Amino acid sequence: MSIPESDSIELATGQLRPDLLALQEEETGPRREPVWRELLRHRSALAGLIVLAIYFLAAVLGPIVFHDYNPSYQNLNNTLAPPSLQHLLGTDNYGRDELMDLIHGARFTLGLGVLAVAVGIGVGLPLGALSGYFGSWVDLLIQRLTDILLAFPSFVLALALVAALGPGLKNVVIAVGVGSIPLFIRLVRAEALRIRELPYVEAARALGVRSGRVLLRHLIPNALAPVIVLATLQMGLAILTAAGLGFFGLGVQPPTPEWGSLLGQGENYIFRDANLITFPGLCIFFAVLAFNLVGDGLRDVLDPRLRQ
Repeated sequence: MSIPESDSIELATGQLRPDLLALQEEETGPRREPVWRELLRHRSALAGLIVLAIYFLAAVLGPIVFHDYNPSYQNLNNTLAPPSLQHLLGTDNYGRDELMDLIHGARFTLGLGVLAVAVGIGVGLPLGALSGYFGSWVDLLIQRLTDILLAFPSFVLALALVAALGPGLKNVVIAVGVGSIPLFIRLVRAEALRIRELPYVEAARALGVRSGRVLLRHLIPNALAPVIVLATLQMGLAILTAAGLGFFGLGVQPPTPEWGSLLGQGENYIFRDANLITFPGLCIFFAVLAFNLVGDGLRDVLDPRLRQ
């Protein structure tokens, strides 16, 4: 049975006429609600969103509200002070207000997670799409490079890159981001292998649509749902990795108040003032937990097999 030319064009462009769209709705049921509404009804995801909203508000508004506070200022006459009305969480070994350090540190810790995952997506998404769509030697080359990266544990790879590049904010972002690249390559490649066999992609290729257009218009957009879920989960892992580097003194350097570096500074005073490691550790714990809850919620909402 031949397909009319108009229908072939619609298959190639991924669009449907109103009558075909109505027929599709009759077969598959009514349209789903927007993803954000379903996500807000997901209890665990909602809890994670609330925690992340608090963190991002603190990261954005904290330095604006407390603009007079200077994280690099040291008051050695008031070190390791207990909690009080003036210093709600006490002071650290440099005499700095610990609550202010945590608020200012949210910018660097959350920023590290977002930027590192952005590096992974920016490199892994196009490489995975090329690998799955073209196959052949392109797939072989990209997958062997991916295997090399996967041979190293993500934290060991980050340590090696920081040792080669040196500590600092930019180098930590690169080191942590490189560790997430192979995960996005493998995920997008698997999606590309599935999507390239779908009828509308085959129709587009049969009509002579260029490969670049097929990748940008059909393959990559339809592979974004699992990428978004993985990105959310990877942010928690990126924060943990960056905090681990900061704990060993290889991450963001003092006096920048990053949560991992705050943990490393408080290690030597754990028996004198446990608050120095308790509160930064709790901040990291809740941030990672919140990203994982949101990632699980997105997975449940975007995957129809997991929806109830």
